[in-house]
Amino acid sequence: MGKGFFEVPLAINEPIKSYAPGTPERDEVLKQYKEYFNGSIEVPLYIGSDEITTSNTRTMSPPHDHKHILGKYHLAEKSHVSLAIDNALKSRVAWASLPWEQRASIFLKAADLIAGPYRAKINAATMLAQSKTIHQAEIDAACEFIDFLRFNVSYMAQIYAEQPESSEGIWNRVEYRPLEGFVYAITPFNFTAIAGNLPASAAMMGNVVVWKPSDSQIFSAKVIVDIFKEAGLPDGVINVVYGDPVLITDTILASADFSGIHFTGSTHVFKSLWKQIGNNIDRYKTYPRIVGETGGKDFIIAHPTAKPQQVATAITRGAFEFQGQKCSAASRVYLPKSTSVEILELVKQDVESFNPPGSPENMSNYITAVIHEGSFDKLASYIDQAKKDKAASIFAGGNYDKSKGYFIEPTVILTTDPHYSTMETELFGPVVTIYVYEDKDWSKTLKLVDTTSEYALTGAVLAKDRYAIDEATKALQNCAGNFYINDKPTGAVVGQQPFGGARASGTNDKAGSAQNLLRWVSPRLIKETFVTPEDYRYPFLG
Repeated sequence: MGKGFFEVPLAINEPIKSYAPGTPERDEVLKQYKEYFNGSIEVPLYIGSDEITTSNTRTMSPPHDHKHILGKYHLAEKSHVSLAIDNALKSRVAWASLPWEQRASIFLKAADLIAGPYRAKINAATMLAQSKTIHQAEIDAACEFIDFLRFNVSYMAQIYAEQPESSEGIWNRVEYRPLEGFVYAITPFNFTAIAGNLPASAAMMGNVVVWKPSDSQIFSAKVIVDIFKEAGLPDGVINVVYGDPVLITDTILASADFSGIHFTGSTHVFKSLWKQIGNNIDRYKTYPRIVGETGGKDFIIAHPTAKPQQVATAITRGAFEFQGQKCSAASRVYLPKSTSVEILELVKQDVESFNPPGSPENMSNYITAVIHEGSFDKLASYIDQAKKDKAASIFAGGNYDKSKGYFIEPTVILTTDPHYSTMETELFGPVVTIYVYEDKDWSKTLKLVDTTSEYALTGAVLAKDRYAIDEATKALQNCAGNFYINDKPTGAVVGQQPFGGARASGTNDKAGSAQNLLRWVSPRLIKETFVTPEDYRYPFLG
């Protein structure tokens, strides 16, 4: 057992590498990309100490080259999910009793592995599996994941250090126990860092986990498993299963030992999970923790005093980086009539300067593919509808092609109806809809922004007028958990901008902060009395 009050290494944000032509990191990641692309991997289920293969497999392909096969992964049957639960519970006693600094060391080592020998691997895997440009892969799979691991260790130490006061003759102390049972982590395709952080943050606090990654992210999820194994994470702490989400979820939520869910994904799925947990509440040993970050219909509103070039850049970056497949991506924009023409022309210039959507291996590409055919078909249908509707028109882009990859051209829709379907519906792709308001209607438009969407994840206001900024900050306080002034609504940095939203966007437990880690512990207050009373009589009795 460790002896001492331990101070963890200072957490600082991982520097972002440039990958400019001629840099060693560019050469290294392209070499790794080619190696993965030309190879073939087989991804098993990871349950306890076993790597399990089944008779049921699916292939993996890059979204930007969907006919090319990268390998295959194995799907779990119900018995495998039950086995994963059993292995997690068997591992719990040893893991929960391991001194916290030993757990911390594992995840700090994982961060250093990502920063060093695994950087090219996790970035190249993310480029292939999720069609991210190298810049988007670097800020996600490398830097954000490293930051989650390092900052969470610091937050863990802060939590453990938070102790109550003690009065004369007693000692009060709080221990932050892991939850009784196991945690279920469900992770999305779009961020490798989220895929790693959701199971890791719960495990760091002494919990055991059953993790189901997205089917569209399994290639890079395997690299995460490899990193955790090399970092020394004991077998059974994080068990990994893939397959039918209903089968997996039904099996897990039927267990009396289910103690929490850490989720990032769609609002519809999260609501259904919440209902299912509620319906099963009588069978659980404890009230499960429900932590989720879901969808967004994120906005940019520009004041007449905002600089047109700055607004245009916020739109181009906020809406189209990673093909708009960020929960925080700008998808509805409100422009003042006085500057709208200039802003729109600048956005069009940006869109027309992009290469046609292509492979991330070509590092001159700003836009690559959307994640799969279902996403492609949905986006294409909304673009086609906008071409027909009187209330909408295609201002820029509007083309698409899935013959080789799932390529959607960055598209700007102009609408005369602030409640047009693409102003209210989450599309999750490179499509942004813009509504032009009369300058005199600034305050009225703020109310429109606040009341238009069921979501409340991110939003941005651009203005030079400080009174307008203050008005917007107050008027929009409930419709964005992360609110940006004079910037795009994407790009939250761990340790700087804890991320999460409310309303239909989730429980707002702020990933990348101590608030999130507190959800994965159950505090126990211990009061010790040094001189125990031996007479029941209080002084007032005389």
